[in-house]
Amino acid sequence: MPLRLIFMGTPDFSVPTLLELVAHGHEIAAVYTRAPKPGGRRGLQLQPTPVEEAARKLGVPVLTPKTLKTPEALDEFCAFDADAAVVVAYGMILPQAILDAPKLGCYNLHASLLPRWRGAAPINRAIMAGDAESGVMVMKMDVGLDTGDVAMAERLAITDNMTATDLHDRLSRLGADLMVRAMAALARGGLQLRKQSEDGVTYAAKIDKAEARIDWTRPARAVLRHIHGLSPFPGAWAELTDVSENARVKILRGELANGAGAPGEVLDDQLTIACGEGAIRIIELQREGKARMQAADFLRGVPLKPPMRLA
Repeated sequence: MPLRLIFMGTPDFSVPTLLELVAHGHEIAAVYTRAPKPGGRRGLQLQPTPVEEAARKLGVPVLTPKTLKTPEALDEFCAFDADAAVVVAYGMILPQAILDAPKLGCYNLHASLLPRWRGAAPINRAIMAGDAESGVMVMKMDVGLDTGDVAMAERLAITDNMTATDLHDRLSRLGADLMVRAMAALARGGLQLRKQSEDGVTYAAKIDKAEARIDWTRPARAVLRHIHGLSPFPGAWAELTDVSENARVKILRGELANGAGAPGEVLDDQLTIACGEGAIRIIELQREGKARMQAADFLRGVPLKPPMRLA
């Protein structure tokens, strides 16, 4: 039996879930997303969110309220008479009155294995912390920060070659399938919930740009995970030395490599860089004001060789 749903989401990560719910016959009464922001080449055009763009193509009503805490916002939400709300990276806190409005509750898709990595940046933090796995969970929402009862989960291994973009895209698709299965179970009255454990709670704080500078004194695997966890945004960076002028460069993808030397030392002509223990080879990078490029293309313009170094 299809459900009448309100969908609440904002970025690219949310779009596959919206599309899958529609494809499986659920009625989307309305889509809530964040308001358009200035963008474009000159920053003058208002850019709708990816979820709004998808909803417009589907012909679904789109709402972009600045707050959900007013009586008017609650009345508008209730008027859609939804069975449930599906929330995927919406970016706004839902007050208790909104959580209580749908007949069957509000359900969030979260990109971690709760209670690990509650909060804003679970994908980045899982990679940066060296976690062996991540996943997605469907949770019935309460007023806490990702503290609600969990309904369903899927796990996914994190490899050392995964960037935040790689993991984001795989979890987005995995999560869409999981939410569709959860809504099917909810519709037939078979969705089972369990309390989250209070053991192993960690918080995924927003990424601060101050974290982005690479510390080459760390072991190679920790450096690689730091780089991949911040790729592509904000991008882990280092400074080129021993060239005409120091320049900041974002390193977007790498791999573990053989070699040893002083931290930050260029070990060969293939951009192998020494770390505190071991080394990494840079595969993709981006110089300030330039497009991202493969290491081989970069080296044609900036021939980094021993004994040069990255600071």
